[in-house]
Amino acid sequence: MKLHLTLNQAQGSIIPINYQYPLASGIYKIIAQGNADYASFLHEHAYKKEGSLKAFKLFTFSDLRSPFQIQGDRLLLCSKESIVDVCFHIPDAATHFVRGLFVDQVIEIADRKSKARFDIAQVEVVPLWDEPLAARTSKQVLLRPLSPMVIGRKNVRGYSDYLSPHDSDFIAGLIFSWKEKYATVYGSAQAEADFASLSVRVIGKENTRSRLITIKEGSPEETKVRGFLGFSLEVQALVEVLELALNAGIGMNCSMGFGCVGLVRLEENYYIYSHRIEE
Repeated sequence: MKLHLTLNQAQGSIIPINYQYPLASGIYKIIAQGNADYASFLHEHAYKKEGSLKAFKLFTFSDLRSPFQIQGDRLLLCSKESIVDVCFHIPDAATHFVRGLFVDQVIEIADRKSKARFDIAQVEVVPLWDEPLAARTSKQVLLRPLSPMVIGRKNVRGYSDYLSPHDSDFIAGLIFSWKEKYATVYGSAQAEADFASLSVRVIGKENTRSRLITIKEGSPEETKVRGFLGFSLEVQALVEVLELALNAGIGMNCSMGFGCVGLVRLEENYYIYSHRIEE
C-alpha cells in the first residue's frame, strides 16, 4: 500500500540535509503510538529469509517534496506544505487500519541543531494500479525512483561500492537484492520461479544524478551511502514481483528512505521532485 501524506509546516522551517534517518524515526514513532507490536516487529525483527540472518522491513518512503534552499548542512523549506509517500507491503485488509495511524498526527524531523514540526493534514491511499489486475499476470511498467536508489557490490575489504546505472553490474545487483527480499515473503523456490521471467532495462541513464547521504550523522553508528536518481526502469514482471517493489522499495536501506519507486504515468505529470530555489 502507498500513503500519500500532505504535511503542513511553518514556512522557513529548517531540517538537516541528511533528514532520512530523523524522518524514518518520526514515522516509526507514529506507528508505535498506534500499534507497538507492529512497530517493534518493523524495528527489531522484520522479515527473515529461511536459513539467513538477513532481514527486510518491507517498508519505505519517498524524498520529502517541498521547495527549499540549501544553507550549509541544513535545508530551509520555502513553503508551508510538503509531500511524502510512505509505503508498506502488507495485506489489503490492513490498509484502513494503517492509514488511520497517520490521520491527524505530527512528524518531527530533528537532530542536535534543528527541529521542525510537520502536521499531517491529509492521508490518501494511492492504488497501485489504475484497474484491478489478475494474480500471476505479467505486466510491463516504467518505474522511477522517488528517493535515491542504493545498489551495492562488496569489495575486497568487505565494504560496499555503490553502483550507478552506468555500471555493468547495476542491474544484476538490483535484481539480486529484489529477489532476496521476495524470497523472505514467498520462499526461495517461489522467488526462483517468479524471477525467471523478469526483465529490467535502464532508461534515461544520461539524466542520472547521485546523492551522498549520511545516516545517523554525528553518532558512533554514522555511515554514508550513495544513491542514484533521475533514471527510470523499464520492467516486465509478474504483478506480485512488481507490487513488492512498489510497496517495499528496490535496493539497500529501503526502510531508511532509499529505493522508493513509483509508476510513471505517461498521461500526467505525476511526480514533482523537490527543487532548489536559487538565492
